Amino acid sequence: MPVLTRLIPSPLVVDIRPGALDDLACVLADERISHSGRLAVAVSGGSGAKLRERISPSMPGATWYEVGGGTLDDAVRLAGDIKAGHFDAVVGLGGGKIIDCAKFAAARVGLPLVAVPTNLAHDGLCSPVATLDNDAGRGSYGVPNPIAVVIDLDVIRDAPARFVRAGIGDAISNINAVADWELANRVKGEKIDGLAAAMARQAGEAVLRHPGGIGDNDFLQVLAEALVLTGIAMSISGDSRPASGSCHEINHAFDLLFPKRAASHGEQCGLGAAFAMWLRGAHEESAYMAEVLRRHGLPVLPDEIGFTTDEFVKAVEFAPETRPGRYTILEHLDLNPEQIKDTYTDYVKAIGS
Repeated sequence: MPVLTRLIPSPLVVDIRPGALDDLACVLADERISHSGRLAVAVSGGSGAKLRERISPSMPGATWYEVGGGTLDDAVRLAGDIKAGHFDAVVGLGGGKIIDCAKFAAARVGLPLVAVPTNLAHDGLCSPVATLDNDAGRGSYGVPNPIAVVIDLDVIRDAPARFVRAGIGDAISNINAVADWELANRVKGEKIDGLAAAMARQAGEAVLRHPGGIGDNDFLQVLAEALVLTGIAMSISGDSRPASGSCHEINHAFDLLFPKRAASHGEQCGLGAAFAMWLRGAHEESAYMAEVLRRHGLPVLPDEIGFTTDEFVKAVEFAPETRPGRYTILEHLDLNPEQIKDTYTDYVKAIGS
């Protein structure tokens, strides 16, 4: 009987612990990612520059590149600069914009990418996607998974708390995204990758059920692991389906309709997930999700991020247009504005103000 199996695209190294950054060069050498130490390190002018002072003595063979922002032009420029050198790997050290630029640049020049995030704002730190601003707005570009992910929990602790909160919202929204995927399977026959769905759902549940808070290393460890697992789940499925459903459609609607007022990605996804769970009739789950989000300091009502009820209704109505072809509870119910408003009123009564 043949044993059937498949290869799972995932990082060779996942190192999540306090002090991990100080061992970066040793980890890369031990895992044969870079014995020579010839690394192209992309950093921002802010937190990345400060960390450069800390770790550059342990990485004498590295060449440092300061990245101005998170645009496609920035990423192409970085790729051009790196191409002129002879490197073993590209290291993205910083927030999401820097890592996405480094992802794109590494893919463009054919080098492996080492992701060293300085915050946990979203699941892009290990995903096969680089999100970059371009002339048309914002685009998503397919890239290989990072070959290594190194997360120093001491560095994460020093980042502004709002970044950790955003990551919590993004991770917890997996639960709603997988529920949408299962709905599409039942109604439309869309194929589900069971392993990807299981990984994404359990990542979200681990964060949702953890009793700790953003000041606890144990909780930060679970959150970091959840975001890494979510990125791997997207690689397994070949798209963002395990982590992006109606919650993300609502998030995209906020971004497109109110670009100068939108909150963070994770805040909007968390709020969107809690409301979408209510829409699908999972009222107890919705209320518990809202309770946990609130405990971590995340919004569960639109007025908590500066939007009126009518603006929220408009965003929910518009949300399906942000991802044509994706079937979620929003497409399934196809509610008109009055129905959305009535359901939202019930949601507010249930979770409290």
